[in-house]
Parts: sequence; C-alpha cells; structure tokens
Amino acid sequence: MKLAEALVIRADTQKQLEQLKYRMLRNVKVQDGEKPAENPIKLIAEYEAAAAELGRLIRQINITNSRATVLGRTMTQALAERDVLKQRQAMYRDLAEAATVTQSVSFRSEIRFRSFVSVPEIQKKADMAAKELRELDARIQEANWRIDLLDY
Repeated sequence: MKLAEALVIRADTQKQLEQLKYRMLRNVKVQDGEKPAENPIKLIAEYEAAAAELGRLIRQINITNSRATVLGRTMTQALAERDVLKQRQAMYRDLAEAATVTQSVSFRSEIRFRSFVSVPEIQKKADMAAKELRELDARIQEANWRIDLLDY
C-alpha cells in the first residue's frame, strides 16, 4: 500500500469513529419500554475495532514518515516545514489585511489611522510563503504516491 492510500484510509477511519460516536450517543438511552434503533454495545465494539485499526495505521504512517525522504529531508521534517509555512503565509496575509487602511475621513475631528508596515512588502512575503507552500506541498503529495507504507 502507498503512503497516500494509508492517509486516505486514516481520514476515512477518523470520520467513521466520529459517526460511530454520534450513533452511540443517539442510542445510549431511550424512553422506558422502547428499544434503541441500534445496539450501543455493538456500536462500542465496532468503535473499539476501528480505533485499534486507526492506531495501527497511525503507527505505520509515522514510521514511514520518519524514514522516507522528500527533497533531501525526512517526510516528518518536510511536514513540519509545511506546517510552519502555512502559519507564516496566514500571518503575512492577515497582517497585510489588518494594515490596509480603508476608512474614509469625513470630518476633521475623526481619528485617522496609518499603517506602520508596508502593505505591498508584507503582501509580497505572503505571496512568497504561499508559493513555497504550494511547491513543498506538491512534492509531499508526489512522494505520498511514490512511497510504500512500512510495516512496524
């Protein structure tokens, strides 16, 4: 199995666990004399089996990410770099938006605002971070479909 396939299965299993939890909560109590639509004990067993599978899959993904390489570094390092790039890009984008003064002044007594950063420079940094993020993410996605999932 490829790493990308394992990541898809992990996401599906996480959704399945949320759905099972919701179904258990809906069926855990009913009016006296009624029966639940689904047996919560069976749902708990199904949940536990899916949770065990998720744990196994996460361990395999983590081992694979720590050993596989992308762009000369481990996948784990590349993922960490991607996370930081996402945060940097969002910060610069938000900073540029916050620094943009768009209010109109109608009266001399109104408070005027001015920006203490160059919006074009900040926007350029946001654009560069977004470009780096796109390029790194493309290499990560490519590697995910190339790398085989390791057993532990």
